[in-house]
Amino acid sequence: MNFDSIEADSSIESPIQMSFIDNNEPGTSESQPNKHRRKKSIVWEHFTVEDVGDGCSRACCNQCKQTFAYSNGTKLSGTSHLKRHIAFGTCLGNRRRERNELTRYTGNSTDPPRKRNRVSSVSSNFPFDETPCREEIAKMIIMHDYPLDMVEHPSFVSFAQMLQPRFNMINSETVRRDCHEIYEREKLELAKILEGNQGRINLSIDMWTSSQTLGYVILTGHFINNNWKLQRRVFNVVRVPSPHNVDALSYAVGFCLGKWGLASKVFTLSSNKLFLNNSTGGFMDHLSFQNSRLLIGHCYAQTLSNIAQESLVRMRKPIEKIRDSVKYIEMSQVRKETFLQLKQKLQVPSARILSLDDKTKWNSTYFMLAAAVELKEVFVYLDSVDPEYILAPSTDDWNQIAKLSLYLRLLYDAVNALSGSLFLTANFYFEEVLKILCELNAAITNPDPIISNLTMSMKEKFDTYWNDCSFILAVAVVMDPRSKMKVVQEQFWKIYGDDANAYLTDVDSGLRELFTEYMQTPLQIYSLDEPLFASDKFSDFDVYLSETPSYQQTKSELDQYLEEPLLPNTQELDILDWWKLHSMRYPTLSRMARDILAIPVSTVAPEYAFNTGDNELDHYKSSLQAATLEALVCAKDWLRYEPTPTLNTFVKMEISLM
Repeated sequence: MNFDSIEADSSIESPIQMSFIDNNEPGTSESQPNKHRRKKSIVWEHFTVEDVGDGCSRACCNQCKQTFAYSNGTKLSGTSHLKRHIAFGTCLGNRRRERNELTRYTGNSTDPPRKRNRVSSVSSNFPFDETPCREEIAKMIIMHDYPLDMVEHPSFVSFAQMLQPRFNMINSETVRRDCHEIYEREKLELAKILEGNQGRINLSIDMWTSSQTLGYVILTGHFINNNWKLQRRVFNVVRVPSPHNVDALSYAVGFCLGKWGLASKVFTLSSNKLFLNNSTGGFMDHLSFQNSRLLIGHCYAQTLSNIAQESLVRMRKPIEKIRDSVKYIEMSQVRKETFLQLKQKLQVPSARILSLDDKTKWNSTYFMLAAAVELKEVFVYLDSVDPEYILAPSTDDWNQIAKLSLYLRLLYDAVNALSGSLFLTANFYFEEVLKILCELNAAITNPDPIISNLTMSMKEKFDTYWNDCSFILAVAVVMDPRSKMKVVQEQFWKIYGDDANAYLTDVDSGLRELFTEYMQTPLQIYSLDEPLFASDKFSDFDVYLSETPSYQQTKSELDQYLEEPLLPNTQELDILDWWKLHSMRYPTLSRMARDILAIPVSTVAPEYAFNTGDNELDHYKSSLQAATLEALVCAKDWLRYEPTPTLNTFVKMEISLM
């Protein structure tokens, strides 16, 4: 609008004033508007008045062509509704124009944006590629476990079309194919990682069921790559008639290793069930070293959870009384307020908050009991201010719950220590396991019958775990240059007393037997298409011996390592970096350490560490075809390891947006 053409008149508002005129602008006169009168409002740069017959007219938006009431022949409608259409972003045409201008600026131009012309037209020739949009939708569905048919939901369709009207919406079959393409692409990337990797694979087995009583075996590889970084990747999801059938599980393992070209290259095989050590025949064939101790039929986190659950069952009656009391308080806002007032009056210092437990998570039951114990005094006096409260636990009930909470706390802290990371090397577990073992050994001799009876069952289960896994745990801590055999000796003397020498001899002989097998096994490189082969006619140990002075050849790498002084225990140490730096000095022992430190002592993912039941797929995932389920589960795991943008990438992004 050319404001210079308006005659100077004190009765005419300035352009700034015109943007704040009242809702009846340009007038409230009921007379027929003067067609020759110049319209003052800036909204008329965005609208055109169109005659619709019978003396009536409507205002048509120049951008989106939507029409609005203007005149019914005798009365004007004003322009406030027209201003809202432009100013508050409801005009679709303006929003498209702004988005396209921003895209042109951030994508191509390095010059500052020009001042926007209100009446500029939008180019319809701006290029748009929907391929990256489809990929992002597929990734979103994979990473957040959204259903495939989400792309057909009306609300999602409306949302996507509002963001980009030129995007051609896809159906569930198309997004399924897109997810499979991502899976195949990421599978090739993982294959490249495995192809030249020098370390062996530690395979863990996780079992899931479904409402259709089908079983699913999830096989995960744990290994240390050539750059000495601990890796964890889901390899396969195999559907079987029953996940607890030994033959079905052996088939799933063989299927996985055949698919990835890693047959007979497995160092250890781990599961959260006990059948591995009870049925070694079908599984031993999958191990590269035929040592039954490398079959680990126990998961540390699962063992702790099983002990906690059994303890809760043993004390279910007093627990139910506590649960009923908490429920009584939580069901009424008035009772909550009464409870808090009584707590303040009694000056109970606890900061815990009462909450009902989720019976599918044993840690939530522990939280409920721990809070109730700290607030015991309030519950004891509650019936004095609330006569309807008749559920008070007895003194004996409170005594049992208080002692149960102490040992649930011990188990909770142990599991929680594992939940901080998926990437814990095996040496971490030895002393953590011994803390539990020592506490339980002391508890069973406690003169209090409640404690001794409660912990006796706990210790029986934990002893089973320790007896089967102590060798692996001890060998792993020997690979820590701050510990070696000295820590194993100290701890075994605490546990076994005069019998410790027999157990130490067993660890030492097993360690040397394993080292001898590594000396006889040349350095090997995994290949997806070809069997493993030696990189040279001599093993790296032979090369090491040929280059070592004769006076040092009387001692093996293992003896040299064990006889050297320990590193200070206070020293911050990345154990994998240490072995990487010393791999030339200990070529064979470092290979052995690489495989041992990657053993998954605990196979349960942190989010399932406190589950009280078997893992079960939901109805939606159970309804998917086996190939689609595998693609979604594996791709979700693999996408987590996509490289993060470097600093230079972020700098470029910031510059392009300035």
